[in-house]
Amino acid sequence: MRKSLFFFSAAALIGAPALAQLRSLRPADVAEASKQNQAIIAEYGGAETGARAAYVGAIGRKVAAQSGTLDPGQAYHFTTLNSPVENAFSVAGGYVYITRQLMGLMSDEAELAFVLGHETGHVAADHSRTRQKASSRNSILSVLGAIVGGVVGDNPFGSLISQGLQRYGQLSTLKFSRSQEYEADQLGIRYIAQAGYDPTASSTMLDALTRSAALEARVQGKAGRSTPEWASTHPLSENRSAQARQLAAQFARSGATMRNRDAFLAQLNGVKVDDDPAQGVVEGLTFTHPDLRLQFTIPTGFTMSNGADAVTIEGTPGKAQFSTGRYNGDMQAYVGQVLQQLTGGQAQVQMGPLQQTNVNGIPAYYTTGRTQTDSGVVDVSIFAYQWSATQAYHFVTLTQGGQGLGPFQSMVGSLRRISPAEAAAIRPRVIAVTTVRRGDTVQSLASRTAYRNFQVERFASLNNLQANSRLVPGSKVKLVVYGSRR
Repeated sequence: MRKSLFFFSAAALIGAPALAQLRSLRPADVAEASKQNQAIIAEYGGAETGARAAYVGAIGRKVAAQSGTLDPGQAYHFTTLNSPVENAFSVAGGYVYITRQLMGLMSDEAELAFVLGHETGHVAADHSRTRQKASSRNSILSVLGAIVGGVVGDNPFGSLISQGLQRYGQLSTLKFSRSQEYEADQLGIRYIAQAGYDPTASSTMLDALTRSAALEARVQGKAGRSTPEWASTHPLSENRSAQARQLAAQFARSGATMRNRDAFLAQLNGVKVDDDPAQGVVEGLTFTHPDLRLQFTIPTGFTMSNGADAVTIEGTPGKAQFSTGRYNGDMQAYVGQVLQQLTGGQAQVQMGPLQQTNVNGIPAYYTTGRTQTDSGVVDVSIFAYQWSATQAYHFVTLTQGGQGLGPFQSMVGSLRRISPAEAAAIRPRVIAVTTVRRGDTVQSLASRTAYRNFQVERFASLNNLQANSRLVPGSKVKLVVYGSRR
């Protein structure tokens, strides 16, 4: 965005669009976005339904109505994802996604409106046409991407194992340019101000993301999650927040002051944060599923993305996926079915003989094959477990030719059954909106949170407080506490 745009008068900013925006979305983009919608939802843990999802949709449509797009109520679709990562993104065609985890950082409805407006702005300004793509040609991930069409195929399983390597290209490798982020900020601020919301919500939201990213770096760095945070795919800096504050100030005369904190907190109360135990829980390098009664640990240096149907593991040496399928008691047929799903019948992978072993008392079967791609030789391994008479699980691993299971040896050997007591101990973390009572302090409320470490820092970050902040009796704060399994 041209720097001069930040120095327009408030009247000019409000009276005329600063950026070219699409009057109507391209039919081809709409069709493609609609086609990919369910795969994206599945990869991000499924879509929320009910009152909160309806609330997010209503706020999104209210903001999108300011975008200048024809029939915005039909053109834009807003989905709340049951995902434990702080993320929001949009795709050409009018589909906007926001995670429950990101909502947990927000203080009020105006901040929610800004995030939805920012993502709507990316669509309206047609940023996807010129989005910058990070190069990964020298990594194994580019090799895997090259076999999406040939080895993986166009099928639901292939869509998951190839997540981000082509098509939408994993959000961690797709970054908007800095100027596009500033443009989307500008549009988001414009939209919310015209909808009646306090435009300073833009800077307070960006500040919340900065705080969260800094705290996360202190707690565990980037370990345990491969899906990108909104703070990393949308580059944050003091300069960006400062420019948001400067631009928001130019709308001061518009009289837009709505924050709707109480209405937002009412919707946020009870929302899950971090992992949903019904989909398994990622703790560092370990994945535990209390309902399936299983656990495994990935190698150091790898990250996990926990989807509704599979767990994706990736790192520089390769990529893997843990999932399940139909099982009729024949493990050889099961492995063959996995291979058929992987290739989609579109490519031949010469697999070695099926071998048998035992992992922590669980019968296991494995085989490795090799295929030639335009980017080099890739080893494909299937490691399957006979869990019961009616249930089997498996890993599929993709590595550079000659490595076989290589970097994933420890992972495939770590799968184990967990006890009923271990399973029962896993409970969801949820947000509880609490009214401050006389005598409450940051420290006393933080001691009630469902974390073993960084309690004060987590509570303070979540509520935009300092450790020495004085709490006002009668005000509302967010606590993360343990909920119950239903």
